[in-house]
Amino acid sequence: MPDVQARAGLNVSSRPRPAATPLRLTLLGTGAMNSPRYPPAGLLVRYRRLQVMLDGGPGAEPAGRLAAWLVSDERSELRRELRALGAARGMQPGVAAVSIADLVIEPHPVTHTSHPTWGYLLRLPMASAVWAPEFWAFPAWAAGADLMFADAAGWNRAIRFAGGAGGHMAALQVAEQAREHRVGRLVFAHIGRPSLRAIDAGYRLPFGEWGEPGRTYQFPPRR
Repeated sequence: MPDVQARAGLNVSSRPRPAATPLRLTLLGTGAMNSPRYPPAGLLVRYRRLQVMLDGGPGAEPAGRLAAWLVSDERSELRRELRALGAARGMQPGVAAVSIADLVIEPHPVTHTSHPTWGYLLRLPMASAVWAPEFWAFPAWAAGADLMFADAAGWNRAIRFAGGAGGHMAALQVAEQAREHRVGRLVFAHIGRPSLRAIDAGYRLPFGEWGEPGRTYQFPPRR
């Protein structure tokens, strides 16, 4: 696992404050590559007045200052765009772990393609969330998460890359696996064309919900 000090140089840990401080997770985009409808999948993490960006890209860009910009795939199709967006902020998006007081954001490997790719586990003493927008096999480390943002590039059929070098699990299979792995709430945040067609046709998910750009999820939940 990449080392936070070596890769990000960020460990914003101070004296722990009360656990009631809200963690806000805002979807800035929910699109798969070249989506005709949504900007690229991206999540803005806000905690203790600091912001961390996960993935995103053109059209799914955070406002304000960032403590870190983390990515799931350093060799993705959007790597040039992400580097340009990061450079404009004086930072280089990459794979790393980050801690902000009692919040820990750490990368975990996912099976997706022929080179290393990652998802992120966000841990608080009272809750956990997973950002895993792309994978071919359901990540076992996501088991028991209160909230999971997941891949929906395909609908009822998995998408296999040429040469058998990985791909995307179908949304229906992700839903089944998430329920078996006791995920509390499943949000699809990397929505591809087959899933868009299923949405337009009115097909229902057996478990989980479609992510919407601009929607915020919070721990502890709002009352």
